[in-house]
Amino acid sequence: MKSEKISELTTNRLSVYLRCLNALSAAGIKTVSSQALARQFNLNSAQIRKDLGYFGEFGVRGVGYYVDDLRSHITKILGLDIPRRVGIIGAGRLGTALANYQGFSKSNFTVVALFDNDSAKIGSRIGQTSIIVHDEKRLSRIVKVERIDVAVIAVPARAAQRVLNHIMAAGIRAVLNFAPAPLGGRLGVKIKTVDLTTSLESLSYFLGHPQGAVMTNVRSNARGRSIVNHKEQEL
Repeated sequence: MKSEKISELTTNRLSVYLRCLNALSAAGIKTVSSQALARQFNLNSAQIRKDLGYFGEFGVRGVGYYVDDLRSHITKILGLDIPRRVGIIGAGRLGTALANYQGFSKSNFTVVALFDNDSAKIGSRIGQTSIIVHDEKRLSRIVKVERIDVAVIAVPARAAQRVLNHIMAAGIRAVLNFAPAPLGGRLGVKIKTVDLTTSLESLSYFLGHPQGAVMTNVRSNARGRSIVNHKEQEL
């Protein structure tokens, strides 16, 4: 692997490549070129080669990529060969829906605990696997017992920072935040925020300015690689 810092945009694209390769593997396809991969899944072949180049030489001249081999390499690069245990803080509608998400069964992520401060919910069990809802006050203890290494924040915005502080105090370094609030983390803790409102507002802009949005996409495609590089530098 190259010594330069790998951007979050790059790792996000690796995840997309892995999904595409999974689809190809399921279809029985053994090899694929970057051009064929790009055409089939509306990707950029030059960007694919650049992203993979950060981590080694995976292609074979005249052949392309061996699908299963590349799947295995990307799985390891993303750390998906290691089981990840997830704790969800907030056992409301969102937290319950996330705990019931069937997609986890096809990944290396397993929800092992929920937490809440509502006495009416504490002690109840959620989903087909009967995940127990723990008292939020016991977060640090349960994190150790259940070996939780990923936390999901599914609480109202006003409580999100307090919850994050508890999560960091418990030693968790990877946090997925669904609360619509800016959070202050600390060195060594990675926080990814999923802001549904921002995404919907972006779609609202498109609906209000359909021609402008299309023209923006055309310009972006024309400049292609330079725009991606600029965004990566910003991160």
